Amino acid sequence: MPNDPSPLKTAVQDVPVEFDLSDQISSRMSPKLSAIVGQVVVAALCTLGAIAARELSDFLLPTGAGPFSLTLPFVLFATLFARWTAGVITLLLSALFAWYFVLPATGSFTFENTSDGPRVFVNVLSGFAIVGLAEYYRRVVRYAVSTRDALAEERKLLLQEIDHRVKNKFAMVAGLVRIEARGAKSDDARQALNRLLGRVDSIAKVHEALYRDEDGDSRVDMRAYLSLLCNSLRDGVVTQEGIQVVTDLRPVDLPRDKAIAVGLVVNELFTNAVKHAFEGRESGEIRVLLEQQGSALVVTVADDGVGMAGAETRDGSLGQGLLQNFAESAEGELEYPRTETGTCVRLRLPM
Repeated sequence: MPNDPSPLKTAVQDVPVEFDLSDQISSRMSPKLSAIVGQVVVAALCTLGAIAARELSDFLLPTGAGPFSLTLPFVLFATLFARWTAGVITLLLSALFAWYFVLPATGSFTFENTSDGPRVFVNVLSGFAIVGLAEYYRRVVRYAVSTRDALAEERKLLLQEIDHRVKNKFAMVAGLVRIEARGAKSDDARQALNRLLGRVDSIAKVHEALYRDEDGDSRVDMRAYLSLLCNSLRDGVVTQEGIQVVTDLRPVDLPRDKAIAVGLVVNELFTNAVKHAFEGRESGEIRVLLEQQGSALVVTVADDGVGMAGAETRDGSLGQGLLQNFAESAEGELEYPRTETGTCVRLRLPM
């Protein structure tokens, strides 16, 4: 069986030169023109540039520059930006100009000095060496850029595959927990499973927010993340039609681990409010706020219900212990301000 080329090698071969003046000129002039025409145009322009530099040098500094010294930079430029063909053409045209118009005797290809012949040969040979080195450098840079782009594309495909697999795992776990919650024999077991489902969903939303992060710096847009989380909690946890969920979220980014902890705090407080705040009531409001106060970031979950006095707020209870652990993971501190109605809990994070 013949060996198939690797996807990376194929991608490298398919990536075009990022910047080639000859191709740019050919495409702008006419699609029918071949690349060689663009290279000839670049070579002609570089030769004119070398001649102009020669004339300017003779005007400002007579006899200050050697016959071929001003041609080499233009040969280098032509090779780097229009391939070796343009460099060779620039070299030959510039060398012929210097031979005919600069070297004695001017206006003739004869040598007045016997040393001019070897000088022309050495300078032209040096020009070919510059063309060769510049072309080698251009190809190395081209290959490096192509490899970088191919690796970036391969990384993107791998991340898409990982994202797909992770989403499937989250969905599978959530589905299993949901099935167990429906078959739970007691309300306490059902509520515990629903809480677990909310925590899984919190982490899943962070993953989704991270995958959307184009900069790839592992920071989460908390405005988008908490908005997704609150919508998910509203659809999955709130069973009373009269309960409204209101969010007021400022745009801010947090590191991934801290964002997960904040999401878990919001999940716990939100489900606590749904469970305790609206007993015996047909309507109510849960507010989730994200704001900056001085040098701190404050996440607030509040409701206008009857409060959460009970097991979930006792010191040492499981719910309170989880909240404290999540707050510590976020490097924040929980606050319980007094309110006239309902309950308000704040998570204060130093910025």
